[in-house]
Amino acid sequence: MEQINKVKSISVWIFIIPFIAVNACLIIITQFHELFPNQEDIIHNTFPYFDGGASISRTARPYPTWLIFKPSMFLTSFLLIKYWIYNKQIIEYFDENHKYKNKVLFFGIASAVALTVHSIFLGIKFDNDIYKLFRRVIMLSFIIFEIFAQAYLVASLYSFKNKLNIYINNIYLKLKLILVSALIIVAVISIPIISLPGNDFLGFNLKFFKHALEWDYFIAVISFYLLTFFMWKKTN
Repeated sequence: MEQINKVKSISVWIFIIPFIAVNACLIIITQFHELFPNQEDIIHNTFPYFDGGASISRTARPYPTWLIFKPSMFLTSFLLIKYWIYNKQIIEYFDENHKYKNKVLFFGIASAVALTVHSIFLGIKFDNDIYKLFRRVIMLSFIIFEIFAQAYLVASLYSFKNKLNIYINNIYLKLKLILVSALIIVAVISIPIISLPGNDFLGFNLKFFKHALEWDYFIAVISFYLLTFFMWKKTN
């Protein structure tokens, strides 16, 4: 069916575009210091996936890296909306009255909207506690909505997986289930900690932990879409 081919083609770009964007920002801000008019923005000697030396927003908000990050996130948000619309149509094709189809669409589009809002306000500085809380809530909303959308989609596919044998590779559906389960577990454990104001928790400095978790978690979230690409078979 046509929607499967569309989901397959869109999903790989939902992985590639943000992956290239965040890593391009990281490379530019750590290696090409002469591009930054404000030398206070540059970062030295860090690989944040391991050492948590900088957050994603820290690498993406200065000029010129935001010129890469913001358009990439806007395009990703647009593709996410298309992705979740097509997935709802796929669910309806196999089970027109499936109980999760509207939840998949709602949380999927909500995650795309949250990503757009986060990107719009990235780099805008206000020394205001309410504004800082707003940005934190938007980022957490993106994560929560994305996890819910992915979880409901996997649950939906599993509910009629016997009808999908000619359409999917079951190994990748199982990998998606494992990935989503891991994301949920990590979120349940981590969100209460990273939501705390400041960086001190029981005497530990959480700054580097928060940053490393942010990078690794973001890659894990978009890897869901790479698995989608490999899971679906092309249809005629």
